[in-house]
Amino acid sequence: MHYELYIDSVFFLNFMMNLYLLLLVDRSTLRIATAGRLIMGAATGALCALLPFLTGGPGIPKLVAGAAAAAAGMLYITFSVRGLRMFLKLLERLVIYSFGMGGAMLFLIRLIPGVRGLMCSVPGIAGMGGLFFLLLKRFQKELYDGDSLCRAILYRPGKKVRAEALIDSGNSLFEPISGKPVCVVAREVFDELWESGQEGFRVIPYHSIGKSHGILRGYLLPGLILEAGGMEYRFTDVYVAVSEEKISASDSADAGSVNMIINPRLFAEDKKGSRRRRQNERRYDTEGYDTGKDAVQDDSQG
Repeated sequence: MHYELYIDSVFFLNFMMNLYLLLLVDRSTLRIATAGRLIMGAATGALCALLPFLTGGPGIPKLVAGAAAAAAGMLYITFSVRGLRMFLKLLERLVIYSFGMGGAMLFLIRLIPGVRGLMCSVPGIAGMGGLFFLLLKRFQKELYDGDSLCRAILYRPGKKVRAEALIDSGNSLFEPISGKPVCVVAREVFDELWESGQEGFRVIPYHSIGKSHGILRGYLLPGLILEAGGMEYRFTDVYVAVSEEKISASDSADAGSVNMIINPRLFAEDKKGSRRRRQNERRYDTEGYDTGKDAVQDDSQG
């Protein structure tokens, strides 16, 4: 028995399904992948899926090797994997979504035998994949929305401090001049990181319950590492505001020792890669690590 194989159809089908899966994995990791990396990762997986058809040897070992190469290539290219632990976490999520989407599609094909021919075509499978992607994305939104705990490492030249942090969807602070998101640290964390004190600062206006408005002092932190759910996220030049009051986490977070609040928009900023300037960012807003001793701005006066 002979079968005709259309390489372009196989590539397109694998590319679309890989893209759906990578988008789901990306959403479960606070969206750290750029659009370009998602496309390159999906294309890499699709190319690896063609290898079993282009090489000789036993069928099953070729399929297993092709699947392994596709998974590893997709994850490393899409997410810039740092370490085995991060790779295994990503692989776990990729496998879960693959089985979930594949099982749902097989169930639907068996459930509606009358349209099996249409659903087993390339457009039908791609369309079903898109439908289940939307359903899983909706479920995933309910699952991952909200606050989450993580470990933070704040560092500047010659100094490194660890903190218990909370990624808080209620933190919408931003630095007025650059428009960059601002994280909040407790006074003890700041004092440990800047032992000799810090003269220059940026004014960070805020609003809170019980207080119509207020001002926090913001400083430019050279580096920040966040560890959450087995994943590691690295950021540079992050604004942190110092809270003179005790930082309190939401009851649902179950965190009594939190001493840092992470602005979730920080991940969106990092995803841009080049971090394009916002319209209100001035050209001369390029402080060094000391945030500029004369860079005090009073944005409360207009």
